[in-house]
Parts: sequence; structure tokens; C-alpha cells
Amino acid sequence: MDELEFLKQNWKKQEENLPRLSYDDIYSMIWKKSSSIVKWIFVISIVELLLSTLFTIFMADANYWDQLEQLHLKKVTIIVYVISYLITFYFIYCFYRNYKRISTTDDAATLMHNILRTRRTVRTYIAYVLISTGIYYLVIGYLTVQNHQLIQDIENTSKYTFDAMDWVKFTVVFSIILAVFLLALWLFYRLIYGILLRRLKKNYRELKRLEI
Repeated sequence: MDELEFLKQNWKKQEENLPRLSYDDIYSMIWKKSSSIVKWIFVISIVELLLSTLFTIFMADANYWDQLEQLHLKKVTIIVYVISYLITFYFIYCFYRNYKRISTTDDAATLMHNILRTRRTVRTYIAYVLISTGIYYLVIGYLTVQNHQLIQDIENTSKYTFDAMDWVKFTVVFSIILAVFLLALWLFYRLIYGILLRRLKKNYRELKRLEI
């Protein structure tokens, strides 16, 4: 027997001694990884809410509310805050519900469905944050400029009145700044949630191959 044949036979013997994973073993590993990922999505959303709340409390001092009052934006801002927190709490509830669903899943088809549901929920949440943030700052920016004369301690307010060209310049500059800010925000969510979503997608593909 030559050396090559000896190595082949030795390799086959070693392969026979290796543990073989069953369907249930593979499914169990994918299920545990998916459950852990969705739990992290839920935890991160709570941490994000806490940090944003602390930031809002830190920034919203007495001077901040006084300026909003002078600009007639205090009520609007409070309403936006309330609606924003209600929607955020709803998404956190959705993340928790997705985690509970995956944690109690007992078959591959349902697990695949719940993985897709979780990915859609996260993507919808990110889209909501970006769109709502863009709309909020557009409205606040417009109303601030529209009412900025109210906080100018001067007699000749005509100098602070925007004509058509001023509005064009303001719109262009403000749009660029807002676009950069939203891009940075999207990259942040892409980094935080994107890694978890890619792992979920990988688990979904493994489950799909397992079912085939």
C-alpha cells in the first residue's frame, strides 16, 4: 500500500469518528443564534431610547423652552415629542414581540417567517427615524425662519425679512446640512442594526438550505 492510499484510509477512519450533526442539532444552533440576535435588537432599541431621552433632557433647559415659546413652537415641539415617544415605544414593543415569537418557535418554517418579520420591523423603524427626523427639522427650520423676527430685539425688522432669493439660498444650504446629518444617522443605524440584520439573513439562508 502506497503512502497516498494509507493517508486516505486514515482520513476516512478519522471522519467516521467525528460527531455528525443531525437536523435537530443544526436547527437548534440556528434558533439559539437568531433568538440572541433579536434579543440584542430589543436591548439596543431600549438603550437608544434612554440615551435620546437623556440628551433631550440635557438640551431642553429653560432657555431652550423660552426660545421655543417666543417662536410659537413650544406646543408643536411638545406634540412632536409625545408622538415620537409613542411610536418609539410601539417599535420597542414590536422588537420584544418578535423576540418572544422566535424564542418560542419550534419549527424551521415559522422561524424563517419570524426572521423575515424581524428584518422588516427593523427596516421600517430605521425608515421611520430617518423620515420623521427629516420632516421635523424641515418644519422647525421653516417656522424658525418664518418667526425669527419675534426674537430680534431691533426696530427695523425689514432687514430680517426673507425674499424669494433668500428662501432659495436658505433651502439649498439647509437641505445640504440636513442631508449630511441624515446620511450620518443612516450610517449609524447601518452599523448598529446592519450587523445584526446580516446575521439574521445568514441564519435565514442556512434554514432555507436545511429545509431543502
